[in-house]
Amino acid sequence: MKAFALNLAATVLFAIAASATAQEYPSKPIRIVASEPGGGGDFLARLIGQGLTANLGQPVVVENRGGGVIAGDLVARSAPDGYTVLLYGNTLWLLPLMRSRIPYDPFRDFLPVTLVARAVNVLVVHPAVPARTVKELIAVARARPGELNYASAAPGTSNHLAAELFKYMAKVNIVRVGFRGSTSALTSVMSGQTHLMFATAAGVTPHLKSEKVRALAVSSREPSPLFPGLPTVAASGVPGFETVSMHGVFVPARTPPPIVARLNQEIARVLHRPDLKSRFDTAGVEPVGNSPEAFAAVMKDEVTRMEKVIRSAGIREE
Repeated sequence: MKAFALNLAATVLFAIAASATAQEYPSKPIRIVASEPGGGGDFLARLIGQGLTANLGQPVVVENRGGGVIAGDLVARSAPDGYTVLLYGNTLWLLPLMRSRIPYDPFRDFLPVTLVARAVNVLVVHPAVPARTVKELIAVARARPGELNYASAAPGTSNHLAAELFKYMAKVNIVRVGFRGSTSALTSVMSGQTHLMFATAAGVTPHLKSEKVRALAVSSREPSPLFPGLPTVAASGVPGFETVSMHGVFVPARTPPPIVARLNQEIARVLHRPDLKSRFDTAGVEPVGNSPEAFAAVMKDEVTRMEKVIRSAGIREE
């Protein structure tokens, strides 16, 4: 009984301290740890940072770090006080499926704040490929197993995982040709060096009107407003297919719930500002701003869906 009373008292004191901390939050600058400069995560971090600076009355600075392991490890070991937050993509929660040693657990060492944005991939083919629909592409690939190839950036990137999921679900044998980045991969499709690719929305949009590539479908579950009239892969012959590039905000585990709720509310305010819509459209992303619980569910669902694909394809991100 005495032990119970002590535990109860400690819980009450912690709740009071957390509430007081949240009421004072923020009282000093906040840093957003993001990926390398110039990437999609960096763009989103700086956009959110500017909005939070205005909303919270404290400077919000972006600190660029390298790969997901470096940024994730730094934030996981930071004080759980809301002053160090992480903005990162799918790689953060998919890395444990592709590496044997990760210094953090994405579900144990972080609290999700909100899914910031998602970006569809667009399945494109070189005009010489005799396919104008996903079903026609599948038919060509099945008639010529191992002859069609797809371009992708480094192992584990969104366009690589999208193509491997397509191979797995459509039951086709297409061969990966790797490139250092998405831009060079897309260039290879436009030149005819490779046959197809799941290209990023921002990267491929300028080339669709020039007809250097032919778009067949988007990779999201629902049609994308960024590509009106373009069907989904799921509705075009591969039921259940879905893969999108996502970025979300996290804080270290044990961050007080009121601080998580405040960050969630303020980030959603920034994402839903009407004056930012054109900037999101230009970057090829769709802002989200959901609840921590909804974001956690999205992460777990993607890990469940992609685990078999990653294991089957032997994808390793070293």
